[in-house]
Amino acid sequence: MALTKIITPGITDDDVTLAKMAAGTDGNIISYDASGNPVAVATGSVGQVLTSAGAGAVPSFQAAAAGGKLLQVTYATYSTEKTFNSTSYVSLGLVGTITPSSTSSKIYVLISAQGTCDNNDNIGMKIDRNGTSVYATNGYFMSNQSGTMRSNFPLMALDSPSSTSQRTYTLYGLSNGGATVQTNEAGAPTSITLMEIAG
Repeated sequence: MALTKIITPGITDDDVTLAKMAAGTDGNIISYDASGNPVAVATGSVGQVLTSAGAGAVPSFQAAAAGGKLLQVTYATYSTEKTFNSTSYVSLGLVGTITPSSTSSKIYVLISAQGTCDNNDNIGMKIDRNGTSVYATNGYFMSNQSGTMRSNFPLMALDSPSSTSQRTYTLYGLSNGGATVQTNEAGAPTSITLMEIAG
């Protein structure tokens, strides 16, 4: 009596291994088209990102969006008390450095400082990058009363140094009327944060 083998149609779970799949191209990704059929997404180039084209369309590799990426951050503080009455800019001791990775990058400068000013005077502040002023104000902090006024203040600037060499950012100050100005009182620190933003 002959034996008949009964074959159950279809493929059950885990029947197909990688060895049983058709060969493809290194870097391809399997997706589905609008009809639900499998389709290979072509290999992208170095640095590209997989981008969706929405429902019913096959995704593809595209160039990454330019600009806006935070590439690096540096931070520095300074806490030595400084007293002056110069009507010309003097260094306040706060210095930050950063080396941009591209000439198209922008540098966002954020400074947190504090100071006192006497006798109805005001302080001028300046951020300098390697001898070039990138931000300046002649009345950032005002004393409108006799005696001493104390304040904290932020300074912000977006700079385009167009360089891949180390850039140095320095905080300067002056007394517009020649009255006594003091920063980093009792060792209170000032700080500078430099952020490189992709151009």
